[in-house]
Amino acid sequence: MSTTNNDAGPHSLGDGIRKLRGKWGWIVAFGVVSLIAGVIALGSGVYFATATAVLIIGFMMLMAGAMEIVAAFNAKEWGQRILWALLGALYVFAGFVCIQNPFQAATLLTLMLGIALIIGGLLRVFLAMQMKQGTPWGWVVLSGIITFLLGVVIVAKWPVSSAYALGIFLGVDLLFIGSSWISVGLALRRHARS
Repeated sequence: MSTTNNDAGPHSLGDGIRKLRGKWGWIVAFGVVSLIAGVIALGSGVYFATATAVLIIGFMMLMAGAMEIVAAFNAKEWGQRILWALLGALYVFAGFVCIQNPFQAATLLTLMLGIALIIGGLLRVFLAMQMKQGTPWGWVVLSGIITFLLGVVIVAKWPVSSAYALGIFLGVDLLFIGSSWISVGLALRRHARS
């Protein structure tokens, strides 16, 4: 008995890549737009980029809160419903706070980011020390130290750092995203011609 698959999507990674080859220009264009946005965020609008990052977080929290509240209606027990609804309400409240006053929200988010970087850096160094010889443990230690120091700088300069830290992170992230998409698009273009 044979089964037919009416799925129009790709059936393997190779099929997916072949379908993307014709769209390499759009991928490069998306990369260029992301790159330009990153340069703008770092060049002239770090404060604006910080507010934008907080607004994005706020909208994401609103959506997450709405989904949590919807999930509350699908829970089987009342205790679970109340817990899901409270969690959703908390997310919605936090999202509104981020949207209503992004710079005050950035102050708290920046402090949390700095503490997370300090803890993450220390954990990375600790885990690297547990790695066996022959693995790239030295690079992991170096990245852990850099992460730790970045967190220390953010916390040491807090609350002043809240005006620019999130904007710098957003700008750098956009630069990396843009350059990655441009590289992918150009690689697809090269393979499309061969």
